[in-house]
Amino acid sequence: MNVKEKTTYQLDFAKAKERLSKVVIKSPLQLNRSLSAKYNANVYLKREDLQVVRSYKLRGAYNMMSSLSEEKLRNGVTTASAGNHAQGFAYSCKKLGVKGVVFMPVITPNQKVNQTKMFGEDNIEIKLVGDTFDDCAVAAKKFTEENGMTFIPPFDDYRIIEGQGTVAVEILEQLSDVDYVFVPVGGGGLAAGVGTYFKTYSPKTKIIGLEPEGAPSMYEALKIGHPVTLDTIERFVDGASVKRTGDITFSICKEVLDDLHLVPEGKICSTILKLYNEDAIVVEPAGAMSIACLDDYANEIKGKNIVCIVSGSNNDIDRMQEIKERSLQYEGLKHYFLIRFAQRPGALKEFVNHVLGANDDITRFEYMQKHNKETGPALVGIELKSKEDYHALMQNLKKFNINFTELKKDDNMFGYVV
Repeated sequence: MNVKEKTTYQLDFAKAKERLSKVVIKSPLQLNRSLSAKYNANVYLKREDLQVVRSYKLRGAYNMMSSLSEEKLRNGVTTASAGNHAQGFAYSCKKLGVKGVVFMPVITPNQKVNQTKMFGEDNIEIKLVGDTFDDCAVAAKKFTEENGMTFIPPFDDYRIIEGQGTVAVEILEQLSDVDYVFVPVGGGGLAAGVGTYFKTYSPKTKIIGLEPEGAPSMYEALKIGHPVTLDTIERFVDGASVKRTGDITFSICKEVLDDLHLVPEGKICSTILKLYNEDAIVVEPAGAMSIACLDDYANEIKGKNIVCIVSGSNNDIDRMQEIKERSLQYEGLKHYFLIRFAQRPGALKEFVNHVLGANDDITRFEYMQKHNKETGPALVGIELKSKEDYHALMQNLKKFNINFTELKKDDNMFGYVV
């Protein structure tokens, strides 16, 4: 199938690659020996985390902007983004000598604001508007119209898709025989571009899209048959969490994706930590999805040539504690309880000596205060050395008649208290 025939815009990846040749690096395609041994396959990592702005997003932003007319460039460009697209946009503005305005949510971490300023320097202005991406996108489009500028979208444009698709051009130049490509999906620009190129030039290659479990916008769109706006999403995987996938990207992805798989956020966190500890690779949550999913495809990929697109590494070090916490919970090593200790001397000591196992550790302990200022139950966080120790812990809680309530991650109480 030639997907180019299905679009109103003729995707020209060769032309896009030529435009990008002066601004992007040809990111390495590295054989990862530990992953290859684990899955009995040849597992290659396409290292877009080593790109100039530490993600693939520069490709789409620069491709679109460099294809605009001189008049449009003179009038300036705008965008809305809280992360990687903003940085690629800013870098492109600097390279092209264009005035750009970036709209970002008020809650955007300073690290991302500062990175965007660093790449754009005097060529960009940053406006912090609204609490969500959707809020700032509305403000950005209104500003764009009022000032006669051009909006550079994060994903839903053929020229953006075309630029992102140059990742696939490079992969096939670096490895001619590819059986599977695992690609992260947020708005769908990367998956649409990569999928289109492979279905045209290597139709045997299976394209597997990955979305975070808590933000399944493309998954729901494919299930229903059209893009849908989700009421709420989990925003932890910020590089791939959108409430609504693109209309153009959906129309392409439904044709080129062989499968779309949801990846739990906790599994993503465990993968981030393993990549750092075992390979000294620093990735952001979206960048880890293509590797985090491999356990679920272990039987299918055995003996095959596999490419995992590591999409970016813009990860704030301040998030590492949360990443470790989510990983421990996912692995069954961290549990939270509300415990109503008996109001007598030695109750806590008995709990530590008799209820906890030899390798169990209290990592959080705080008394909850009631409205009348009396001491209420204690919030107790317990970390286990092995998930198998959970059964013994629960038995001891019951054996010693401890008055407790376990807080499960999916419960509202967990979000309020923990």
